[in-house]
Amino acid sequence: MHKLLFFIILTGCLLSSCKSSFEKIRTGGDMPLMLKTANKLYADKEYLKASTLYDLMFSNYRGQKEAEEIFFNNAFCNFYLQNYETANYMFTSYGNTFFNSSKKEEADYMAAYSIYKTSPDYKLDQTSTHKAIDLLQAFVNHYPESKRLNDCNKLIDELRLKLEVKMFENGKLYYNLQHFQGAITTFENLLIEFPDTKNDREIRALMVNAAYEWAINSIFEKQKERYLRTAELADSYLKKYPTGKNSDIKEIKKKAISKSKNPIYDGYQNTSTKS
Repeated sequence: MHKLLFFIILTGCLLSSCKSSFEKIRTGGDMPLMLKTANKLYADKEYLKASTLYDLMFSNYRGQKEAEEIFFNNAFCNFYLQNYETANYMFTSYGNTFFNSSKKEEADYMAAYSIYKTSPDYKLDQTSTHKAIDLLQAFVNHYPESKRLNDCNKLIDELRLKLEVKMFENGKLYYNLQHFQGAITTFENLLIEFPDTKNDREIRALMVNAAYEWAINSIFEKQKERYLRTAELADSYLKKYPTGKNSDIKEIKKKAISKSKNPIYDGYQNTSTKS
């Protein structure tokens, strides 16, 4: 019992001593000691404590050679602490401030990579995904000889795939909700933006089905043109995929053409023209 109590007291004293040592440096105003301690903490991956000291001393070293190291290390502290927005801001500011630094390329890359880390699941808003793509592409354009080009291109491909998946799932959601016009528009935009999508066949089949359902459920005066549009989409599908499971598409095309030839449509159009 006495040994346990002694151990608890000793541990508490040690922890208190460590804390007091850091606080003493933090509040002591000794800038050289604070910088030395911050760099040691940074090397030991104590990023929160290191960043705390870097924040405190930066204004004192502004305009001096130490400022560059403080700024650069603090940006990485925030990155490792997953403060990605702050890291992006700091790496960007570093590149703008120390534009002749040998570390500018790394800072520019990390500014883009920090935003890449904020890109969420495809189901969520993709604003940061678009921003990350823009920043990574800007880096590629600015540093065409960089050893980081392959990494950038891989990250861009990953982010674009996320956007593609989101559009694909949105199109299917519109389809399942029977919002057929929205489904067709979404799928058309997807094929324009991602012409090499691996889901091309499924997307085109869904467009044919959506167009046919849209035509069936349209007001009378819109049906003929939408049946013809269905036939066009079906024809486009069959030209690209003439083999395989396409009997359903052939059947939809046949029905759409047949329905579009209903003489009532022409009679209605003639009546409408006369009026």
